[in-house]
Amino acid sequence: MASVDAPLPIIYTTRRTTAAQLPIAGRLLALAAALASLAVLLVAAYVKPNPAGVGTHASSLHMQPCQFLQTTHLPCPGCGMTTSFAWFARGNVVASLYVQPMGTALATISAATVWAGLYVAITGRPVYRLFRLLPGRYYLVPLLALGVLAWGWKIMLRLNSWDGWR
Repeated sequence: MASVDAPLPIIYTTRRTTAAQLPIAGRLLALAAALASLAVLLVAAYVKPNPAGVGTHASSLHMQPCQFLQTTHLPCPGCGMTTSFAWFARGNVVASLYVQPMGTALATISAATVWAGLYVAITGRPVYRLFRLLPGRYYLVPLLALGVLAWGWKIMLRLNSWDGWR
């Protein structure tokens, strides 16, 4: 049997520190980010994806068509983003990837922002501690590379008349 005078293990003697809590302004900012991302996804669910793979913003939201596309007959880096978001919001991730891979990545980030923002707003726990686990070069550089490759993909689709999802 252990004696009564034996020292306690360190786990029982150290003081627990409370997790950092964000002030109300931080929580409101997180809630605003979550609601803004949710609004983007709701608009994407509302619009009808253009079968041509580009121009959903012009046909559904009555915005100006892409001037770069009209002038050069080549898609700009943002061409197909609204269409990709619309397919993503409908659950057709394959069509979203085909139409604009960067749009799929950004739609996924938007969906994650909804949940992360709500988590922070409700719990008050900051998310920055998660970002410290993975340095920016591990997600920013690949996102930039994906953006460039996605633009090349859109140009290839356009030049081969494979653009769109029917």
